Amino acid sequence: MIEGELRFNPEVRGVAGSEELYCAAAMVFIQQARDSIETRGLFTVTLSGGSTPIGLYRLLADDLTIRAPLAWDKIHFFWGDERHVPPEHPDSNYRLAKEAILEKIPIPPENVHRVRSENPNAHQVAEEYEEMLRTFFRLEAGEYPRFDLVLLGMGSDGHTASLFPGTEALHDERHLVVANWIEKFQAYRITMTIPVFNHAAFVLFLVSGEEKAETLRLVLEEGRGKDTFPARLIRPCEGKLLWIVDQGAGRLLHKANNPIESKE
Repeated sequence: MIEGELRFNPEVRGVAGSEELYCAAAMVFIQQARDSIETRGLFTVTLSGGSTPIGLYRLLADDLTIRAPLAWDKIHFFWGDERHVPPEHPDSNYRLAKEAILEKIPIPPENVHRVRSENPNAHQVAEEYEEMLRTFFRLEAGEYPRFDLVLLGMGSDGHTASLFPGTEALHDERHLVVANWIEKFQAYRITMTIPVFNHAAFVLFLVSGEEKAETLRLVLEEGRGKDTFPARLIRPCEGKLLWIVDQGAGRLLHKANNPIESKE
């Protein structure tokens, strides 16, 4: 049995629409950044790909009332997963973040820890990113990094990061980063493993869209096997788990568990 399976009861915050979702996520980002920098002198955050986080990245970059007070020189960006493509490729998660936020903020280049996915050997890419994490966090054998904030999304099939249903990475408890073969794309994806996410101090899921409503209900309100809905496996062992969902995605959730804010 997965550790904590019987105690899975994440906090779920419902908002009316995408703009409210971005604002709520930005407030979490700001609070975690300030707390971490005040406590430890730096803030480590793992970014996600996909369309949902773009609005958050743009808000953080473009809203001066949000951007100005943040100590960007003490913030370190990592990626929870990456497509096996060069950084300038349209599908690159790094390129998405670069254009939405990284080019607009005063962050030192050495604070941006991208996946070197231009290497044609996907397994080498994963090994090199894992070694970088071990060096940055000064990890001993068997230890995991503790990110201050992990940003994740969820696909309509229940995948998160590049942890897709039925893939080998779901069973990997030895590595920090792996090259995960995704059959339906006939391609490798580079992804952090479940134990890495579960050792984070704070995991924030952002979910938007009516097409995800049924999967979200199954993930949050019904127990399923880990190969069915990988997002359900993300349960920080000593951290906080928060789902922020818009009205479309959360329309099938139990109202007592997830009070969706009205647009009226």
